[in-house]
Amino acid sequence: MKFGKEFASQMVPEWQGAYMDYNNLKKLLKDIHIFKQKANPVEPTPKGLKRKMTLYRAFSGLTQRYNHSKTPNDEGDLEDQVILVNAVDGNGESEDSYNTKFLMSHDEGGEYELVFFKRLDDEFNKVDKFYKGELEEVMKEAALLNKQMDALIAFRVRVDNPEGSFDWSIEMNRLASGIDSSAAVVDKSSPDKARKVAADYLSSRSTADREERMAHMDIIEESEQSIEESSEDAVDLSDRGAINNSNGGFREEMPRSIKTTRPAPLDVLNRVKYNNTLETPRSTLMGVLKVNNHDKLNFRQEDLRKVENKLKRAFIEFYQKLRLLKSYSFLNLLAFSKIMKKYDKITSRNASRSYLKMVDNSFLGSSEEVTKLIERVEATFIKHFTNANRTKGINILRPKPKRERHRTTFSLGFFSGCSAALIIALILIVRARGIIEKQGSTQYMETLFPLYSLFGFIVLHMVMYGGNIYFWRRYRVNYAFIFGFKQGTELGYREVFLVSSALATLALASVLSNLDMEMDVKTKDYKAITELIPLVLVTLVLAIAFCPFNIVYRSSRYFLLTCTLHAIAAPLYKVTLPDFILADQLTSQVQALRSLEFYICYYGWGDYKHRQNTCKTSDVYSVFHFIIAAIPYWSRFMQCLRRMYEEKDIMQGYNGLKYFSTIVAVLMRTAYSRDKGVGWRVFAIIFSLISAVISTYWDIVYDWGLLQKKSKNRWLRDKLLVSRKSVYFGAIVLNVLLRFAWLQTVLDFQFSFLHKEALISIVASLEIIRRGIWNFFRLENEHLNNVGKYRAFKSVPLPFNYHEEEEDDDKDE
Repeated sequence: MKFGKEFASQMVPEWQGAYMDYNNLKKLLKDIHIFKQKANPVEPTPKGLKRKMTLYRAFSGLTQRYNHSKTPNDEGDLEDQVILVNAVDGNGESEDSYNTKFLMSHDEGGEYELVFFKRLDDEFNKVDKFYKGELEEVMKEAALLNKQMDALIAFRVRVDNPEGSFDWSIEMNRLASGIDSSAAVVDKSSPDKARKVAADYLSSRSTADREERMAHMDIIEESEQSIEESSEDAVDLSDRGAINNSNGGFREEMPRSIKTTRPAPLDVLNRVKYNNTLETPRSTLMGVLKVNNHDKLNFRQEDLRKVENKLKRAFIEFYQKLRLLKSYSFLNLLAFSKIMKKYDKITSRNASRSYLKMVDNSFLGSSEEVTKLIERVEATFIKHFTNANRTKGINILRPKPKRERHRTTFSLGFFSGCSAALIIALILIVRARGIIEKQGSTQYMETLFPLYSLFGFIVLHMVMYGGNIYFWRRYRVNYAFIFGFKQGTELGYREVFLVSSALATLALASVLSNLDMEMDVKTKDYKAITELIPLVLVTLVLAIAFCPFNIVYRSSRYFLLTCTLHAIAAPLYKVTLPDFILADQLTSQVQALRSLEFYICYYGWGDYKHRQNTCKTSDVYSVFHFIIAAIPYWSRFMQCLRRMYEEKDIMQGYNGLKYFSTIVAVLMRTAYSRDKGVGWRVFAIIFSLISAVISTYWDIVYDWGLLQKKSKNRWLRDKLLVSRKSVYFGAIVLNVLLRFAWLQTVLDFQFSFLHKEALISIVASLEIIRRGIWNFFRLENEHLNNVGKYRAFKSVPLPFNYHEEEEDDDKDE
């Protein structure tokens, strides 16, 4: 693979604009090359000469030592130098920029090389400035994590030793000198009691555990002085971490570590409280009621575990940020080296040495803060969160990339083939037996077809989602980051297609086994076993979804269930992007939710042995028919209100009105479907038309970011991931057409070859297809917004909040 493609493939997607524009610089070099070819055309090779002359030279051996003669640049002769690189103050700014002076501009074609170096300087200054800015943010976050660790260690001490009745300084001296703890711990008021408490405490845990709780997190320093530590100090810290890992403590190195290790001051707990993130219904209600007792520190093991889990997640995310920042630096340095070597090769000059020397001496090339921070974070994480188990800690911080398994591809092909075969068999059996013309076909369509159509809706939605994943990966949309999946747990399109094809196989096999139109002549009922197959299949799907065992992608299942709970319980949970994206998916699955309602009615109060029920004539069923249709839109409406309250964004209020209008339209159409009155029909058309126009405009303009007049891509947006603009215009037209599929319900389209239930399922399937198309462009727009703001990391809520930080926030407001 060429370097340009490799360079693009390893970029952080959200930082694409901050990397060196390698392709553009290559184009400038190509212009220089074309000009030189025109100015000095190469003489054609004689026909009789087939081999290069160098192939006939004497073999010089593999161990020859080359004597590099001094170049003009090494001599420092300005007359023979190609470029001069100087650091410019930047008009009084604190950040320096670099300017390259091309000394051969008088040569023929020198203007092309002037343009190249001007562009090269712009790219380097851009990369250097971005790296400095990101590093400043990283150091601020490191200082914040350091303060969090102070509070965590003090919190651990209070949890493990609620009485807090021994002297830290004397205990540390005891560890250094080896004096017995019972003689070292002294309390002026009650020496005997203090000695007993300290002895009991120290005997209850191992040396490694005791020192792990006493040691201050001295790995991440928050001051600027710590940034400039020597590499010797960093090695010293890592050495002490290794000793702690192998020997269970600092016993061998204690005299030296005493100088840098200090116990966590317990008074830090007087300045902190729980950070309220309003993540649970209880915390939300207490926040609305202005009850502040929830942020009071409780020194319990349960609270300690919660604090440790939050801080552990914060460290993992911070470590990933450091790794990406290090990769950003390395890739750009390599890109500048590559482009300068290409320049030397094309122009036959020797300018790369001078320029790359400047690159090495710049902040980008010489800074080691990220490397030091990576080492310190590793040592801290291993020491405080994995009990000095380095292998476990590194595996958590550096999860292995997910590997594609052959059995997944094989299983996908197997179940896909089974599904196709079952569909063909189903069509042939229906035609061969003439089932459609039989008397029981109408009863079958009104009872069993709604039961099985549920699986059709689910499978179709999963197929659309799998297709979305395929195209997201193809166009490098970072869907895993946008949805907030835990690294290594996100499903690929093969896994999604596998689950959907397996479910389709089960559902189609059940349909074939249940495709019986004949009743028993004596009992006039159907076989109870075959009639219960749909219920068994639904029960099996729900059992797998809630299964606590690590099978069938447990992490993804729990993620789905969590988002579903948040959507249903809106606005009691803080609204995140996965929550409202899933709620949007549910608005396209109204017919599937109604099928679940029919399951309950049919098997709970119906006579399934005779394929009879009174669901449609029941008043209770009719009421829930309305409620079920409105629940998904109501969830989105409440989510919009929650976001408007928290984010103070009026656009969320307008979005909520959009969903409220949809609720009214759905209720009107449902009322008309049950009572074919002219009044209901008029209201259904009016409100459905208003809702469809508003929703279509919101989809295209706000969710997709299209129809921008001043965009360089007419009526689209400035940045497009799909090169063909016709794809966007086609999606716009298709979205409009599918948005008005509701016309079938109010205009009463009838087809002689289609049953009413089949027509309803087709319209519902069209809405699922529209939602699948919407998903791709919605996440594309979200991805481009993240790219525009360089948002490559999710913010992880920290467990503690310092009083001074709150005061600073109040001043800022």
